[in-house]
Amino acid sequence: MTAIVRTLDEILIAPAHPGRGATQEYFLNMGPQHPIAHGSLRVILLLDGETIRKVIPVPGYVHRGIEKMCEHLNYRQIIHLTDRMDYLSALMNNWAVARTVEKAAGIEINDRIESIRTIMAELQRIQSHALWWGVLGMDLGAFTAFLYSFRDREIIGEIFEETIGARLTMNYIQPGGVMYDITPDFTAKVKKVLAYMKRMVEEYDTLLSGNVILQERLRGVGILSEKRAVSLGCTGPVLRAAGLAYDLRKVEPYGAYEKAQFDVVVGTTGDCWDRYYVRIEEMRQSIRIIEQLIDDIPAGPTMVTKFNTKIKLPVGRYYNHVETARGVLGVFIYSDGGDKPYRLHFRSPSFNNMWAITKIAPGWRIADMIAIQSSLDLVIPDIDR
Repeated sequence: MTAIVRTLDEILIAPAHPGRGATQEYFLNMGPQHPIAHGSLRVILLLDGETIRKVIPVPGYVHRGIEKMCEHLNYRQIIHLTDRMDYLSALMNNWAVARTVEKAAGIEINDRIESIRTIMAELQRIQSHALWWGVLGMDLGAFTAFLYSFRDREIIGEIFEETIGARLTMNYIQPGGVMYDITPDFTAKVKKVLAYMKRMVEEYDTLLSGNVILQERLRGVGILSEKRAVSLGCTGPVLRAAGLAYDLRKVEPYGAYEKAQFDVVVGTTGDCWDRYYVRIEEMRQSIRIIEQLIDDIPAGPTMVTKFNTKIKLPVGRYYNHVETARGVLGVFIYSDGGDKPYRLHFRSPSFNNMWAITKIAPGWRIADMIAIQSSLDLVIPDIDR
């Protein structure tokens, strides 16, 4: 088998003399400065009228060389770079690196740390899915949803700020524990937020889910089969909406997830609607997880190593992963025995999920492309790194 390598310029050059009766196809740039880009993602569409024939993603506009930077920082210092990738899963990104380092270094984490990490991660999952719900509504013309979701996002953000000192890029989960202990009124405030969010998720359904226009825009549009989702390496709600019940919190439990009962939400069709409703239901499951853990946070220290301890990993290759709001974030570390990684690579969920648009968007119209891309919930810095 011979691989054919073509440059982007070669792909974009249209035929100079189309045959008689042939349709004149043309290219349209959607981004990198476009509301639907959710960041700086350039997507080139090959169009026949308004029908999409081909989709060419062109990432890289916010590439910052994070993986290379990690080679010059120790294992504690690289944590703050992770929350600048998928900034809506900052805590879970922190956790992915911390777990990898802890496993490689043989650092034992106590139950208090695991419970706090799990609760914080699920609060952020609710926050992330709620924000996505509002953004999808805005993308499809329902601007009110955007206002509702930002209002609720800030309520959860207040708990983060009070505990961590930040609302977005939270350098909180560290190898060996967490930076700060929870406040004395943390449990009461979280319970209050959960009671509020239960009502709000129902309100989300009332406001948007049953809207006939939304359902016409989402149902049967952009179908991604289970087989294709697996072949593309899709994970998270995108994969589960395609029908595969794969969730690291269930198949490879970590943190305090083994102590909580919850369901893995899956779709039946793999269309935009399934990707929409999987996230709605996952908010309910996250609330359920936190409710089971919040009254039984064990006692103990919140850091099992000293903050200034120099962590060195044995020579070798190490991998671990967590389930973020967008899917599996894997961390691969190649250690030469020092306190800095010789090589570090992130397997980010948005990168793999992005390529689904190349398979499911052709044949649909430009307006459908908006719904399809929005339903994938891409965070562009998580792609570019």
